[in-house]
Amino acid sequence: MEGVLLLNKPAGMTSHDCVAKMRKLAKTKKVGHTGTLDPDVTGVLPLCLGRATKIVEYLTASHKTYEAEVTIGFSTTTEDASGEIVDSKKVEGELVPTQVNEVLSSLEGTIEQTPPMYSAVKINGKKLYEYARAGIEVERPTRKITINECKLISDINNSKGLSTFRFRVTCSKGTYVRTLAVMIGEKLGYPAHMSHLIRTKSGQFSLEECLTFEEVEQIVEQNQLQGQLISIGEALNDLPKLIIHDTLAEKVRNGAVLDLPSDYHTTNVGEPIAIYNEKNECLAIYTKHPSKSHLMKPIKVLMI
Repeated sequence: MEGVLLLNKPAGMTSHDCVAKMRKLAKTKKVGHTGTLDPDVTGVLPLCLGRATKIVEYLTASHKTYEAEVTIGFSTTTEDASGEIVDSKKVEGELVPTQVNEVLSSLEGTIEQTPPMYSAVKINGKKLYEYARAGIEVERPTRKITINECKLISDINNSKGLSTFRFRVTCSKGTYVRTLAVMIGEKLGYPAHMSHLIRTKSGQFSLEECLTFEEVEQIVEQNQLQGQLISIGEALNDLPKLIIHDTLAEKVRNGAVLDLPSDYHTTNVGEPIAIYNEKNECLAIYTKHPSKSHLMKPIKVLMI
């Protein structure tokens, strides 16, 4: 059993819960997820099974797309609807699309973001949410993130001193959308929080392709799970691809250093290149050699 299962993660489960359930359904210990989603968040969660667990890091690096709802008028400890209210301010008048669109557009590009206290970011070997639960406030490092698109996708509901609207954001790995919701509120002059979130795309994978756990359970009962898994080769389609002949494939399986094709001379050290055989099976992940620019070396052999 190997490949990538596209799960439509349900609300109320952590990403680790989903992995644990999938281990039981697939009857294998080798299951890993490709990017943590908070319990209340639903949507695209690719799960790697069997040998595909070796490529988790290459799937987590992809850009992701979310559809989020932000509520303007009060903020919470967790920056989402599950937290306790920490600040409130009634929205005066009504927010209008031109105001909101201007704020959303201002977030596009490379910006700095401070991770929320209730997050899994580690400081001195301890996760931030562990400090938060103990009532300890620690200094959090800012990080650079990239917002490719941030667009209003709904009407603005102004009622009882609160304003709510939905926006779609495509962003880089490590972006906290609930923190974006807070930033949107700050730019509008009000406390805010994220009141709903769904991940609609992770790299090349979209929500329409995903299965619910109910559907997975039916497929397992029919003994057809392997047929629903995306192969390792397909899952790595976003990476630069190099197809080699069988003679060279044997060297790749043994972890040999290879000549870097002229087409890849602009590749930076550390950037992955997926190596495929003539059967379109992904054999290994290579990268430009750190000291010999005309060569490339393996960073992960997938088929032995």
